[in-house]
Amino acid sequence: MNGREGRIRRVPAALAAAAAFAVGVTGCANVPSGGRVVSGKPAERDQQADDPYVRLIPAPPRNDWTPAQTVAGFLAAATSFDDDHRVARSYLVRPTSWQPGERPAVTVVRDRRAPEPVRQNAAGTQATVKVAGSQLGVIGMDGQYVASPKQVAVTFELVRQPQGGWRITELPGELSAGLLLTKSDLERTFRTLNLYFYAPDRRTLVPNGIFLPLVNRQQLPAQLVRALLGGPTSWLNGAVHSAFPQGTALRSLTLDKGVATVDLSRQARGGDPKMMSAQLGWTLRRLAEVRRLRLTIEGRVVVPAGGDELQPVDAWPENDPDGPAVDRSPYAVGSAGHLSRLNGDLPQTVAANAAHELTVPAVSSDFQEVAGLNADRDRLLVGGLAGNTVNLRTLLTPGDRGRRFTPPVFDRNGTLWTVQNTKDGSVLWSRPRGQGPARVRHWGLAGREVLAFEVARDGVRAAAIVKVDGDAQVQLGRILRNPDGSLDVGSFLPLSSEIPTAEDLAWRNADQLAVLGRKEPDETVMPYLVPVGGAPVISLGTGTLLGQTRRIAAAPGMPILIGTRTPDGKDRICRQRNPREQYSEWFCSIPGTDPTYPP
Repeated sequence: MNGREGRIRRVPAALAAAAAFAVGVTGCANVPSGGRVVSGKPAERDQQADDPYVRLIPAPPRNDWTPAQTVAGFLAAATSFDDDHRVARSYLVRPTSWQPGERPAVTVVRDRRAPEPVRQNAAGTQATVKVAGSQLGVIGMDGQYVASPKQVAVTFELVRQPQGGWRITELPGELSAGLLLTKSDLERTFRTLNLYFYAPDRRTLVPNGIFLPLVNRQQLPAQLVRALLGGPTSWLNGAVHSAFPQGTALRSLTLDKGVATVDLSRQARGGDPKMMSAQLGWTLRRLAEVRRLRLTIEGRVVVPAGGDELQPVDAWPENDPDGPAVDRSPYAVGSAGHLSRLNGDLPQTVAANAAHELTVPAVSSDFQEVAGLNADRDRLLVGGLAGNTVNLRTLLTPGDRGRRFTPPVFDRNGTLWTVQNTKDGSVLWSRPRGQGPARVRHWGLAGREVLAFEVARDGVRAAAIVKVDGDAQVQLGRILRNPDGSLDVGSFLPLSSEIPTAEDLAWRNADQLAVLGRKEPDETVMPYLVPVGGAPVISLGTGTLLGQTRRIAAAPGMPILIGTRTPDGKDRICRQRNPREQYSEWFCSIPGTDPTYPP
C-alpha cells in the first residue's frame, strides 16, 4: 500500500449500519477454512501486506434508530480500530466494559443475517436482538486461526436511554473481549503475516502465520515486531525457539527512508544480536517500506558479528526456511519401471530396481537413499543409491491384511516418514538414518485415516490429507521434539474448506502447498496452490487435459509436476510450459509416473 490509506466518505447515518459491511478489498487476509480461489499471478509470499487499506469511518449511534439498527451500527463501528474503538464504545451503556485491545479475539462468520428483534418489554425501554450466521472459525488473541464451522446465534441486550436512544447493556459472551466479523470484514481490517522463529537446530527459521489487525499502515511494522517479541502462537509453542530473551519489549520503531530502527529493552542484551537480527529481518521483509534494519538496545546501536550497522532485510539466506539452494532435480519411475532422474523432459535411468517393483519413490537430500512402496502399497521399501542397482529391502509390513502406507517422505536430515492406516485409524512411523523404524507415540491423527503426509523443509511443520466425515481435508500440524528424544506430531488444523476432496500434496516452499484436489461443485481434480498462512487458494488452471491425476511434486523455484494417466492409457508426467504463469498450458509428454523432488 506504500503508506496510502483509502477513505470512505461519510454516508447518511441511517444507511451507515446497513452499508458499512459491504466495504472491502479483494486479495487481503483470508480465512484458511474458507479460502476462495482467485485469478491472477500466483504470489510468491504468504500475505498481501501491501494491498490497499480501506479505512472505515464509523458512524456514532442515533437516537432515532431501532434496537436492531443500533446493533448493526455497533457491529459496523467495531470493525474500525481508530482511537481504541472509541465510536463503537459509544454504543454501550458502560463503554469501558468492552476491552478488545490491539489484537482481539475474533469470531469469523461466512455470512451474517441482519440483526433480528427478539423481544421488547411493554414499556418500550428494554429489548433483545439476535444476530445469526455461519461460523467459519475463530482467531485467538495470539493471531492463530482455528477452523470451527457451525451455525451461531448471539444475543444483545439493550436499554432505551432517557434522551431516547438505544444503548447496549450486555454483549454476548463471545464478544465480551472480542469481535464478530464477516469474512469481508476480516479481509478489509486484517492482514496475514509471518513471524519467524528458530527450528530446534537454532539455524533454520520457521514461519508462523498470524492474522494481525491493521490499525493503520504506519503502525504495522511496530505491531509486527511486538507480535514477534510476544513469541509463537499456541499452535507452534514448544516446537520453535526465539532468540529474544524473555521479557524483551519494543521501546520504539522508527522508519526513515526505508531504514527501520528497532529499539529493544535492556533484556535483549542477553540475546545473540545476529540471531535476533535474522528474526527481525525475515519478519519485516514482507513490508515494502522496510528495506534495511538497524538494531538498538536502550538507544545504543548493536552490530551483529560479521555484519554492519545497517542490515538489508533480505540478508541471512543461511536461515531460509526452505534451506540452502541445492540441486533438486526431480526423480520419477520411468516407463521401464526403474528409478529415473528427469533431465529436462527426458527420464534417465539412475538405477534398476532389484527384486521389487517400486512406486511413489522418495529420494533423500544427499541422494544416498531411496524409499518407496510396492505395487499394492502394503510394504515400505528402502535401499541405497550407490551403483547402478537399487537393492531394495522391506522395512515395514502392514501387520494386518489390507492396511496400506502413505507414500514415504524424507526430511532434510534424512529421516524417513510414513503413515500406516489401521482398522482403528493410523500410525505414524519415523526412521532416522542408521536406525530402525519407530512408532511415533504422540500422533495427533491416530483416530483418522490419512491419505498423504509431508514434512516441511524446516522439519517443524507437517501437512497431511485427512479423512473427516467423508471429506479428504488438507491439514497442517507441527512436530515437537521432546527433551527425551520422543516426538509429538499433532495440533493439526484444516487449511481450506474450498477443497473438500484432496488426493495428493507436496510442499512447494515454506509458504505454499501444491495440492491435487476437487473444488465444489467441480467434478475434475485440479492442481492448486494452498498458502499455509491464510492467503487465498490459487488455481493452476484447467485440469481437463491432465487425464487421471495421481501424484503431485513440487520444490522451491522448480516447476510443479503431476503424474497422470492420459486418456489413451499411458503413464505420463505433466508440467506447465511456463511455470511462472498461472494459466500456462500444461503438457504431458514426459514418459513415466510418480514424480518426486528431494527435500
